[in-house]
Amino acid sequence: MDHPLYEKIHSSKRFQDMVARRERFAWILSAVMLVIYFAFILIIAFSPATLGTPISKGSVVTWGIPFGLGVIISAFVLTGIYVRKSNREFDTENATVIEEAKK
Repeated sequence: MDHPLYEKIHSSKRFQDMVARRERFAWILSAVMLVIYFAFILIIAFSPATLGTPISKGSVVTWGIPFGLGVIISAFVLTGIYVRKSNREFDTENATVIEEAKK
């Protein structure tokens, strides 16, 4: 970080606030994903019959399959939420900070 522009951006209060908000948002989404994942694992560990129960009488598909797919899909959804917020808010603010630093 020898370039003066980088130093100016990094020392900007607005940039530091944006980085803090982005990190907080990322940690919240990570925590949500961990709760979903560990809840699934805990159900498997302590109540395997719950997810091993067939969806309907005579079905070979158990409740574990849709719950497992839900865990996978939730990862994609949370990633999409992060990307959307990043594209709408963080990228715009980052560009503004860079423009201000160039002045």
